[in-house]
Amino acid sequence: MRNVLIQNMKKVKKAVPAIENRVKVKIGFGKGNVTIKGNELNEYLIEKVVQAIDFGFNVDDALLLMNDDFTLEFITVKEHTRRKNLTDVRARIIGTGGKARKTIENLTGSEIVIQGNTVGVIVDSAHLDAVVQGIESLIQGAKHGNVFAYLEKQNASRNKFDEDDLGLKENAEYIAEDLGIAEEDDEGESLSEEEIALAEKELNE
Repeated sequence: MRNVLIQNMKKVKKAVPAIENRVKVKIGFGKGNVTIKGNELNEYLIEKVVQAIDFGFNVDDALLLMNDDFTLEFITVKEHTRRKNLTDVRARIIGTGGKARKTIENLTGSEIVIQGNTVGVIVDSAHLDAVVQGIESLIQGAKHGNVFAYLEKQNASRNKFDEDDLGLKENAEYIAEDLGIAEEDDEGESLSEEEIALAEKELNE
């Protein structure tokens, strides 16, 4: 049996029927924690699923972690920047209207959730390094065009996007080993704190 500390009890409880219908486990609830009973492998996998749901991922995305090829990764924003205004840094990851976040997801087949100053990613092992590098580069100040072109170069696309809409052809000149971290672009920088809060709420619902 495994005990998992959680914060979003309401969301986890709501997800339990879908989990138990999919996997042979029994999930119980304590004060600030859940218990998982099943075979050793299922307990291990469902612990990751519960952690993902508790962080803010929807059930279907979290259940991708039942596949051994998928992993849950967390990136702490302030570990990769010296900037004190982390609101602006989050804005760079989200992008105007959520465009930057969605573009990274489309290029890597990943699912991304931002909670406070932590970025959660569910992605398969083939694209893990690329998506982590892309997000960390945005945090450090790389231009969005550089990052998107880098991800495209890494063959991370799963054909979930329209290349013309993303403007990747125009950004092809940015493809290079150096992502150009020294200079920031304006994507996301113009968002107000209210707009960022609204975007984060919509993206995490």
